[in-house]
Amino acid sequence: MRMTKSKLLAFVTSIVLMMTLLAGCGGGGNAAEGDTGTAGSTSKKTTLTLMVGNTGTTLEALKAVAAEAEKKLNIAIEFDIKPDGGEGDNLVKTRLATGDMDDLLVYNTGSLFLALNPEEHFMDVTNEPFMTNVLDSFKTVVTASDKVYGAPVGSTNAGGILYNKKVYADLGLSVPKTWDEFMANNEKITAAGKTAVLASYKDTWTSQLFVLADFYNVQAQVPNFAADYTANKVKYATTPAALRGFEKIEEVYKKGYMNKDFLATTYDVALKMLATGEGVHYPMLSSGLDTIMANTPDQIDDIGFFAQPSDSADVNGLTIWMPSGLYINKDTKNADAAKKWVEYFVSPEGQAVFASKVKAAGPYVIKGATLPDDSYGAVKDMQHYFDEGHTAPALEFVSPVKGPNLENITVAVGSGISTGKKGAEDYDKDVEKQAQQLNLPGW
Repeated sequence: MRMTKSKLLAFVTSIVLMMTLLAGCGGGGNAAEGDTGTAGSTSKKTTLTLMVGNTGTTLEALKAVAAEAEKKLNIAIEFDIKPDGGEGDNLVKTRLATGDMDDLLVYNTGSLFLALNPEEHFMDVTNEPFMTNVLDSFKTVVTASDKVYGAPVGSTNAGGILYNKKVYADLGLSVPKTWDEFMANNEKITAAGKTAVLASYKDTWTSQLFVLADFYNVQAQVPNFAADYTANKVKYATTPAALRGFEKIEEVYKKGYMNKDFLATTYDVALKMLATGEGVHYPMLSSGLDTIMANTPDQIDDIGFFAQPSDSADVNGLTIWMPSGLYINKDTKNADAAKKWVEYFVSPEGQAVFASKVKAAGPYVIKGATLPDDSYGAVKDMQHYFDEGHTAPALEFVSPVKGPNLENITVAVGSGISTGKKGAEDYDKDVEKQAQQLNLPGW
């Protein structure tokens, strides 16, 4: 027994020694998760958390990108789904305030982004190489204190005129470059027995587009309008370029170009009328293309898009609603991995994966991120505005001042109850309370 015990002790000792030696040789197992092995990937898988809402197809597209990124970078994504709307906004603010935010966050751009105090919570990506190909027009809506904090998630959504290309061809019409040309087309369309301009005031929000989509024209003529408007130095009613949006609604109504039942017409009905050619122009966001595709897919190729015309052919560009931003938590413990993941996301490969899962409502704001061949024709119509640099974010992305009653005011103007001038004056009054609630200087 004594020999057996000795052998057993020797055996156990040798096993312990072997394990100790193996642990020393395998020191890489205790390396930081950001250590690199093969090019572009980490030697040990890193898991990042990403907070995003659950509305629409963005989540599924992000999941597809995450799956590819995990293969290539060895970086996994754990999704943290937040509610949408006000509840989601409050959750984001609470998590930021308590230091409990995820590594990555998909959230609004523009004024809602600024309300999060980005300098305090998000990583400055101004000089990151992956931001080189992001268009400046997007950078402006994720900038605070001259620093850029976010990358774009998805395509733009444009405001302008959806139109029926088939009717245009039948009547020999050309896309208008000025407001006078647009009104001349309306006259010819009316003479042909069709509705020239569709209005869907049953859904009151749709009445705002002639004002909101006109902002490219406003900022082209009054470059400091957004800043001065925020500081209460200019008004819609006393700035001729800004007043024009309200006047255009009035002019279309007075000419009788709208459908007679515009107060009872809904958004969905208006889009169907456009698709069938019963109506020819619809001032709307390009996201309406998805509804046309869902309800009248056989007519989707008959729909085109052009920017809301100004009074001069020299001012011709597109007002765009920017996509959400992808932000890196300033306090993340996986900063290198987070930057690598964002770099992959905005790369042509990452964008192609994203685009394969969600139909673009407008062009992308990343150079090299081309529209897929199966994109809507109306979206392809918008590309030249981006290529030429003739785009501007909607006012709500560059100013926090937006009154709650604009849609009611524009319904009144579009119904002949009010004038364009009176509508602009009413809106100037409408924004005062909100600006004061935000404690903006000058109000």
